Amino acid sequence: MAKLHRLVTAVLRLAAAAAAGAAAIIMVTSHETTYLFGLELEAKYSHTPAFIFFVAAYGVACAYSLLVLPVRPGSAGARLVVMADVIMGMVLTGAVAATGAIAEVGRNGNSHAGWLPICGQVQDYCSHVMGALIAGFVALVVYFLVIMYSLHVIADPMCPCH
Repeated sequence: MAKLHRLVTAVLRLAAAAAAGAAAIIMVTSHETTYLFGLELEAKYSHTPAFIFFVAAYGVACAYSLLVLPVRPGSAGARLVVMADVIMGMVLTGAVAATGAIAEVGRNGNSHAGWLPICGQVQDYCSHVMGALIAGFVALVVYFLVIMYSLHVIADPMCPCH
């Protein structure tokens, strides 16, 4: 049973690392240059603080997931890892929420503030941001599963892995 717990935990953590890494890479590669009324308009992830936060959070999440792979489920260190997993989940939730809010303004604008949508001019950029958001949501769901499974292993009195 302990080997099964290790296997499930490793698979979930690798999936979380892959999804988080993919989200960060997709966001980093989002850039496009276009011309509007003779002016050059460049859209890059690094021009928006929320997108920079997204890349940093998901990059850290990817590295963290790989670093905690050797920790055995049910060990003393596993309790600390579960607490760090919860914190990482909160950070990822904030990053995807901030990015989603900015992406919504980029896509639809805000008539009350006088902000025009930009996705009509930089469609590839907006598509990359949407792809990063989708990968970010996938990573967030996998992190939720990691947390739930880790809590199950820690709280299970029948588990021989304690």
